[in-house]
Amino acid sequence: MTPVPTDVMPRSLTALPPAQVESTHEIDIAEVEDFVRQHHAEHPDLGPVEARLAEVHAEIAATGTYRHTAAELTFGARVAWRNSSRCIGRLYWRSLKVRDLREVSAPADVAAECVEHLRVATNKGKIRPVITVFAPAEPGLPAPSILNEQIVRYAAYRGSDGGVLGDARNLALTELALKRGWQPPASRGPFDVLPLMVSCEGHDPALVEIPADAVLEVPLSHPELPWLAALGVKWHAVPAISNMRLRVGGIDYPSAPFNGWYMGTEIGARNLADHDRYDLLPYIAKRMGLDMSSEATLWRDRALIELNRAVLHSFAEAGVTITDHHTESKRFLTHLEKEEAAGRSCPADWSWIVPPVSGGLTPVYHRYYDSGELLPNFFPASSPAKGCPVAH
Repeated sequence: MTPVPTDVMPRSLTALPPAQVESTHEIDIAEVEDFVRQHHAEHPDLGPVEARLAEVHAEIAATGTYRHTAAELTFGARVAWRNSSRCIGRLYWRSLKVRDLREVSAPADVAAECVEHLRVATNKGKIRPVITVFAPAEPGLPAPSILNEQIVRYAAYRGSDGGVLGDARNLALTELALKRGWQPPASRGPFDVLPLMVSCEGHDPALVEIPADAVLEVPLSHPELPWLAALGVKWHAVPAISNMRLRVGGIDYPSAPFNGWYMGTEIGARNLADHDRYDLLPYIAKRMGLDMSSEATLWRDRALIELNRAVLHSFAEAGVTITDHHTESKRFLTHLEKEEAAGRSCPADWSWIVPPVSGGLTPVYHRYYDSGELLPNFFPASSPAKGCPVAH
């Protein structure tokens, strides 16, 4: 249930976020004004908006940009989650904890604060929605760039036979880490945590190992299939997206890692099941003794359900926050009703909102949604300002 989808199509090495990020365009005054007015409209206690607009106009005229107040940044980050059309978990957008670290740009410091982000968000398993906002892209001042797609990513190693050990999605990221000097464990495994890689022009790039005690992981077991626990499959507890750009009131924050908590299908139906990820379904079906002679036996579907049961069961046993797709679908419609009652549009991308397991059994399947993107929002690091936002 991350603010925006986490696991989209794999990227090549050349598609990794650029090391240099800085503002190269004139600020959109209309976008700035729209945001300031929205902030004041939703917080009448701030008083008349004209005084703040005058301050912002004067600051832009003098410097080419402006600085958000702490209240504006908090509001903008929360509304960016509220506006994320690909996220089903937006009901809790008001609860997002905003860590204002706009003074931090040195790669080593950014990496250290990403580790702290994990600790704050993990909260002994009671996962907190958190965003950490680092230095913005300003005229002539490069902002830091986090190369990892999420703060926690598992390495991938290609064998001599062409097979892959680990998360095949991260082959390019692993190759880059190795080229930069990362030393993987002496005994390589399928769940080796990659180091954080951060760059910023004018600073030495950082490659920082994430301390083991900062990464809460849940080993998978099954309530009725005892052999599944012996497989050694696990997954990390906090889906902290780190390669999206936060845009608030005309200002871009290229490094703003954020997280909600997982919906079980993200792990059980995508990360561990996709053919280009861990591809566990054939093995599980075989161990279950299913008839795999034809697709018509629905062996994939049966194995998929049990894998997803294992994920939900294991997180519950470990006391780690997670949600199932039926519950979260109902919560999303509650969010939709609240937004409509407030007179706001609630864009939703049907192909992302409908879960990848039993979609037709969920209430989000049987309706249409508003399209388009609102601002503030999250966007891919290298996309235009009004592009499209990362599975939960």
